[in-house]
Amino acid sequence: MIKNTNNSPSLFSSLSDMLDQSHPLYRLADKIDWGKFETAFQPLYCQDNGRPGKPIRLMCGLLILKHLRNLSDEFLVEQWSENAYCQYFCGMQDFTPSVPCASSELVHFRKRIGEAGIELIFQESIRVNNEDDDDHHHDTAFIDSTVQEKNITYPTDAKLHKKIVKKVLGIVKKHGLPLRQSYTFVLKAICRDQRFRNHPKNRQKALKADRRLRTIAGRLVRELKRNLKENHDYDKQLDLFETVLSQKRNSRKKIYSLHEPEVQCISKGKEHKKYEFGNKVSVIRSVTGIILGAMSFRNEYDGHAIESALEQVERLTGRKINVLAGDRGYRGRKEINGTKIILPDVPKKSDSRYQKLKKQKLFCKRAGIEPTIGHLKSDYRSGRNFYKGVVGDTVNVLLAAAAYNFKRAMKALWCMLQKICEIMRQNNISQKLAF
Repeated sequence: MIKNTNNSPSLFSSLSDMLDQSHPLYRLADKIDWGKFETAFQPLYCQDNGRPGKPIRLMCGLLILKHLRNLSDEFLVEQWSENAYCQYFCGMQDFTPSVPCASSELVHFRKRIGEAGIELIFQESIRVNNEDDDDHHHDTAFIDSTVQEKNITYPTDAKLHKKIVKKVLGIVKKHGLPLRQSYTFVLKAICRDQRFRNHPKNRQKALKADRRLRTIAGRLVRELKRNLKENHDYDKQLDLFETVLSQKRNSRKKIYSLHEPEVQCISKGKEHKKYEFGNKVSVIRSVTGIILGAMSFRNEYDGHAIESALEQVERLTGRKINVLAGDRGYRGRKEINGTKIILPDVPKKSDSRYQKLKKQKLFCKRAGIEPTIGHLKSDYRSGRNFYKGVVGDTVNVLLAAAAYNFKRAMKALWCMLQKICEIMRQNNISQKLAF
């Protein structure tokens, strides 16, 4: 009979004994200052009333893991119960096969800590990366802007009018209000007429159906307003419906979504995607690849967002950027609060060959911010924003930038460990040869 000589820890051992301590997520968990979150978020909880809340480290760890692994709230809590490294990262001492919390509790926690709390997590991701850097780490940085798309369908007038009709009929059914006509069969015929509108023979029929649908939506909204009278909580919603029904093709401040009325239509100017619906995002990246600033704004000119972005970097890092390089979309400012703004331009006649090569090298390095933005969109949930409202725009970009920085720290820790192992292996070989 073969004896079992395996002395590895069992499933009932503590996670610190059971897991591989060289795993990047394990090492990152020991590097983050979790006490900072405990101190900042503890006053947000009531100490003597209500059900005790979940541990702060657990909730902060779940927020980081959500964007680090590119998971939804529902799938995150499911994966957490299966992954021992994720549990150790969130502060668990023993393996727990059950879910840590309901997925909706992550929504409540994000609302509880607000933008300031999310910014604190982002600040910690910067500190983890530049612990071993020198004082000149932030001398030069690069800035660029992109569009963070909202989770809405491509907006058309017909889609918005259909949604208005559906919402009005839902309110009528909920309160049992009288209704002269529900237009059930008429709407089915209108939807059939709206199909294949790009065919020349169907164009006029589709446009006529659009006008008919708009008329029906207006009738239902006016009738609902009459039946509700004055004692109701739908004033804001009815005003939104009327704004959508009254807006024209060239109207200013158009509404493109009923559940996200703050969405902006941003012209991308590229052949594959001419317009994007969401908000703009400004990203500042250091020379070494750390994201120092990530800020959300609506649809302002890029150059007007530089000052706010630099203030955010100085607030989070305590250091001022001396040179900021951007593209031609930031024209208009040469210096802001002591920070020099450099844009690509025709070289001066007075520049020496060394100065020309130095500028060229700087702007070639500035192009490295483009793949950084690509990773934020494809890997860290910034490509499509599922969080609601203007606050959700800010929260999503900050968590995506924090996840990018934490991932960079994990790679740096792994590379450092590989170098140490290589040095130890070479020392062992040299000792054997000497023997």
